[in-house]
Amino acid sequence: MTDSPHETLREDSDIGPLVDAHGELTLDPADDLFERLVVSILRQQVSMASAAATRERLFDAVEVTPTGILAADDDVLRDAGLSRQKTRYVDEVAAAFEEEGYTVDYFADHSDEAVREELTAITGVGDWTANMQLLFSLGREDVFPVGDLGVRKGFSNVVGDGYDRPEMVAYAEGWAPYRSYATLYLWRAQEDIADSVDEVADE
Repeated sequence: MTDSPHETLREDSDIGPLVDAHGELTLDPADDLFERLVVSILRQQVSMASAAATRERLFDAVEVTPTGILAADDDVLRDAGLSRQKTRYVDEVAAAFEEEGYTVDYFADHSDEAVREELTAITGVGDWTANMQLLFSLGREDVFPVGDLGVRKGFSNVVGDGYDRPEMVAYAEGWAPYRSYATLYLWRAQEDIADSVDEVADE
C-alpha cells in the first residue's frame, strides 16, 4: 500500500515538523478552471488583499465566463480595478477558452509540462500562473512553483538562506512526488503569507 503524501512528508526532516504543526493540508481543486485562472491573473504582482478587492468588484460587475468577459466593455473591467495590461490578459484568456474549449476535463490526460506549455501560450499566462492552475484547478500533486515569493520565503525559513532558484528546485526534488503538498507547508511556514504570496512577476 502506497503511503499518503502526509505520511511520506512526515518522514522528511524539513517538512515533517510542519505537517505536525499544521495538520494534513490538502489540495482543493476549483470547479471552474476559467474563474480560477482569472483570479490568478488578478493576483499577479499584487497583495492578496488588493487582489481580493478587485476580484469582488469584477465578479459583481460581469459574468466571469469566457462569453461574459468578451461581452464586457473594457471600461467595465478597468472600473473593476483591472489595469490596462490585466484587462488585455483576461480578454486573451477568455478568447483562448472560447476557441479551445478548455476545462478541467480537457487537461485531465495532459502531463504537467503539457498543461504549462498550452496555458503559457496564452498572452498573460506565465509559469507562475500555469503552476497555480496545476495546483488549484487540476490538483496535481508534484508541483513546485519556485517563482512564488511565498514559496521562496518559506523555503528560506525551513531549509535556510543562500539557495538560488535552480538550487531550490534541485533540493525540492527530495519532496517528490508530493512537492505540491510540500509547497502548501512552505506557504504556512512563511510569516507574511497573506500579504506576499502573490507578489510575484509571472515569468
